[in-house]
Amino acid sequence: MCGLLKPDAGSGTCLGFDIRRDSARIKRHVGYMTQKFSYWDDLTIRENLDFVARMYGMSDRREEVDRTLKGLGLTERANQLTGALSGGWKQRLALAACLLHDPELLLLDEPTAGVDPGARRDFWEELQRLSAAGISVLVSTHYMDEAERCHRLAYIAYGRLLAQGTSREVIAAQGLTTWAIHDGDLAGLSETLQRLPGVEQTVLFGAVLHVSGRDGDLLERTLRATASGAVFRMEKVDTGLEDVFIYKMKRSAEGPGPGA
Repeated sequence: MCGLLKPDAGSGTCLGFDIRRDSARIKRHVGYMTQKFSYWDDLTIRENLDFVARMYGMSDRREEVDRTLKGLGLTERANQLTGALSGGWKQRLALAACLLHDPELLLLDEPTAGVDPGARRDFWEELQRLSAAGISVLVSTHYMDEAERCHRLAYIAYGRLLAQGTSREVIAAQGLTTWAIHDGDLAGLSETLQRLPGVEQTVLFGAVLHVSGRDGDLLERTLRATASGAVFRMEKVDTGLEDVFIYKMKRSAEGPGPGA
């Protein structure tokens, strides 16, 4: 899970409102996008947005719908049936519906799940633009390349907060040293290394094997004794968010343990 969210200063508050007493008022300032597309396939894009505007009681809803259509590049498709849209365009419509009432906070639940890479990139560029305009965004994602775009991160598993901070802080807090190994039988090498001292994690990323451990010197000695030579090519690399995410998730699945 990651967020571009600027934390609220008050305890038990959201956007300056008490979360228990002012829930109805809070909803007027928050936009929520569900993971599963939840608008009507038999309505056009404009009709869907007009319905949402009526739900918010917007008196100038035609102008607001036109403004939102233009802002998200939907004007030319305004009269297209929603059911005929691709996943990327449905995602854009869902974001438009979230923004109709000018929210201060956006809550997005895995908004790019099942969307092609190009649409994912365009969507995140739009989120960056919204964040720069002063809108706080809290977004859940399983894609670490998306998490790297966020100002602050939080890893959550089984209802427990595992880590939080900036990308650099989360990576540094684990104290992992990582090596990348290329060429040869990487699957076989991974199985062998998992039983050796200093090796706490092995993960295959396509044609590259990442090997990580907290004792950097011991890990290097083990690798040079096991994987050096003409068959394998290895190099020390920066530990990435993906390495840290897998490491934390594995430890969480094994149980809290000390310092988890």
